[in-house]
Amino acid sequence: MYVKHGISEKLKQELEKISHTIIKKNYFPFQNTLYIQEEGLMMGAPTLSIFSEIYLQHIENTDILDILVKYLIVGYFQYVDDIIVQNKTTTNIFEVFNIFNNLTPTMKFTIEEEIDNDNILDITTLKEAENLSFDIYRKPTKTDTIIPNDSCHPLEHKLAALSYLANRMET
Repeated sequence: MYVKHGISEKLKQELEKISHTIIKKNYFPFQNTLYIQEEGLMMGAPTLSIFSEIYLQHIENTDILDILVKYLIVGYFQYVDDIIVQNKTTTNIFEVFNIFNNLTPTMKFTIEEEIDNDNILDITTLKEAENLSFDIYRKPTKTDTIIPNDSCHPLEHKLAALSYLANRMET
């Protein structure tokens, strides 16, 4: 048995099978009807963030890195699905934005230009003279809905959602 990086070929094959099943078997209940999601990763799935991060890391380390160098991007900061790009004044950020959106047909980037207030990671950064202040930001589409009690998610995930909200309130 050949082992590369501590992973046997059998384990690698099993991980590939499991990953394929998770990615392709996207069904979810909504208002007493079962739906199949035909594209993308399953909304609300515990594995969503892992697969999203793996895919984004792949895109970043192949195509995006070359774009950043070519267009003199001086700062690229990514956390989950939020990315901050800091460019030099000579860079046409809209050209870079269009190139990002042509990298893959299944992933679409959106752009928000910097103004007096920046909203990222559910935080609003307010620029006031020489100081910065912060506030909680809620997107207009925010529903404040957490995992429903009757969903197929494990109890641990439902409790984690409540713990997250309690911790956020305290901090």
